[in-house]
Amino acid sequence: MNQMPPKRRGDAREKILELAESAVLAKGFTATSIDELVAGAGITKSGFFYHFKDKNALAKAMILRYLERDQTLLDDLFRRADELNEDPLHGFLVGLKMFVELMADLPDNYPGCLAASFCYQDQLFDAEIRDLNAQGMLEWRQRFRARFEAIAGRYPPREPVDMEALADMTTVLVEGGLILGRALQDSSILPRQILMFRDYVRLVFAPG
Repeated sequence: MNQMPPKRRGDAREKILELAESAVLAKGFTATSIDELVAGAGITKSGFFYHFKDKNALAKAMILRYLERDQTLLDDLFRRADELNEDPLHGFLVGLKMFVELMADLPDNYPGCLAASFCYQDQLFDAEIRDLNAQGMLEWRQRFRARFEAIAGRYPPREPVDMEALADMTTVLVEGGLILGRALQDSSILPRQILMFRDYVRLVFAPG
């Protein structure tokens, strides 16, 4: 009879983070207890405190994990889009189409965005966690502004465009789409909004 491999410490930590993210998205950080995470992960309370000294440390680990996953996903998605089309405008439009397909594959009741959830409850966290969350949103701004400026270098817009505001539209659209989709129980809202944004970007930078 084969013995089960021993559980690695990293496995337990990752399990806690998965459970915590699901719970926080479902009901908020305050309502998520260490006891329920301990029970769900099948560990002792001392096992929890081995990985996280308190709930603030847990929150920091959660947001770092979330932002790393987010950056990796976008890096990979737009890298693949760039490989398919070297033109900055058409490469970006391909990337948005890939993003639509990704969002369309999410569960019908997709719980939402951890970064947004932390913003709504920012009074619960220390300045370091608030700054990490803000940095994540600034990363979106910088990422998409650089893309739009590269597009404008090839296809100057016919009317003046605030590139920073245009870049921020990506965050506003995704977060707003998630909220509206959850409120109306309609998972098609976010993909449809991204497609409309895609059409808008095409119009802004369309050759004269």
